Amino acid sequence: MDLRNVIRNIPDFPVKGIQFKDITTLLKDKDAYRYTIDLLTEHCKNLKIDFIAGIEARGFIIGAPVAYNLKVGFIPIRKEGRLPYQVEKITYQLEYGESILEIHKDAFQKGNRVMVIDDLLATGGTTLAVFKLIEKLQGKVVGADFIIELEMLKGREKLKGYEIYSLIKYNI
Repeated sequence: MDLRNVIRNIPDFPVKGIQFKDITTLLKDKDAYRYTIDLLTEHCKNLKIDFIAGIEARGFIIGAPVAYNLKVGFIPIRKEGRLPYQVEKITYQLEYGESILEIHKDAFQKGNRVMVIDDLLATGGTTLAVFKLIEKLQGKVVGADFIIELEMLKGREKLKGYEIYSLIKYNI
């Protein structure tokens, strides 16, 4: 199955010149969604993972079923102020401004192996912040899996030294 056929392209969203890759069409297609989850599960199954960490919000939709399939725990990485217990946080730069991500301080134990899953790798800034957050709590980042990688934005370069896997690569 070619997943490109079920991903909608929306020109000029959120700003003029951007070709937004909309995965809601993939998610509503039961066969494509199952196929996506199965491919990501297959990639992770021999990596000795203790947890899947999903980045809010689409990383939850993709990461949680992969964690379920692997019989491992799921860790939500949330935007500031949305986790109810004690958190560790990181501030990171966006193209215009900055953002804050949080994780519960007791999300995992020292040395646990964590795979990060999200829908899209663009510049790599958010993923790198998540890696630093996990490592700050002394977790071992196994790598990151994505549905889509926008190669022209060179996010993989920012994540050098980590295992990066994507199902679809666009270079437009």
